[in-house]
Amino acid sequence: MSALSKLRPIGDRAKIGVIVPPSNTVNEAEFNRFAPAGVSFHFTRSPLHADPAADDFQEMLGDVKRAMGDLAACRVDYATYACTAGSMACPSDRLLSTMSEAGKISANSTAQAIVAALSALGVSKISMASPYTDDTNAHESHYLEDHGIQVLATAGLGLNTSLENIQKISRVPPAEVFAHAKSVDDPDAEALLICCTDFNTFDSIEPLENELGKPVVSSTSATLWHSLRNAGIDDKIDGLGTLLRIH
Repeated sequence: MSALSKLRPIGDRAKIGVIVPPSNTVNEAEFNRFAPAGVSFHFTRSPLHADPAADDFQEMLGDVKRAMGDLAACRVDYATYACTAGSMACPSDRLLSTMSEAGKISANSTAQAIVAALSALGVSKISMASPYTDDTNAHESHYLEDHGIQVLATAGLGLNTSLENIQKISRVPPAEVFAHAKSVDDPDAEALLICCTDFNTFDSIEPLENELGKPVVSSTSATLWHSLRNAGIDDKIDGLGTLLRIH
């Protein structure tokens, strides 16, 4: 009984809600691998939209609102929209206000987290690797450049062309993620960014930093870091690179 008396409820420091696309199977596993003591993550899903701007984001935001209703039932303390392409497509003010109003809590997105992470690292020039097509990479590069981040080099694997191909993203082995990301690095880049929260990046971050001698950030590591810090969790985490170890 004395041992039980020392145990705390799951998520007694923070319960963080996470919205991911239906096909995403990596984000949940990677977050839970590195969850600090007393922090729990609670996932729900929101559909992907081929052209969310076609109806001025109404359908996408409606789906996000419904997802936030699911998370509100968990009484989460904070929420994040963990999809890189989706959060870089929808205007951040509309996405985050929809989340906050629906859930009555503060919220962020992967797009916002990436910009904040690179700012914390003092980085303004990056290389960007992804599993995406050239068109998606170009859109994300424009988003980053609009936020003061110069993208010197980018390359993808062309996997976001159909649901069948999107489902292949999570199945790219870490060694292939490492090789792909390394091949994209520009010597003049101050950091390397690996996009997509369904890409197996956590095992590659430290080896890439050791190999390249510069910070490496992924969509998932940035989202984890930004969500923890905004939820009041300041724990430093080893094994995920400079961002989570120092900032």
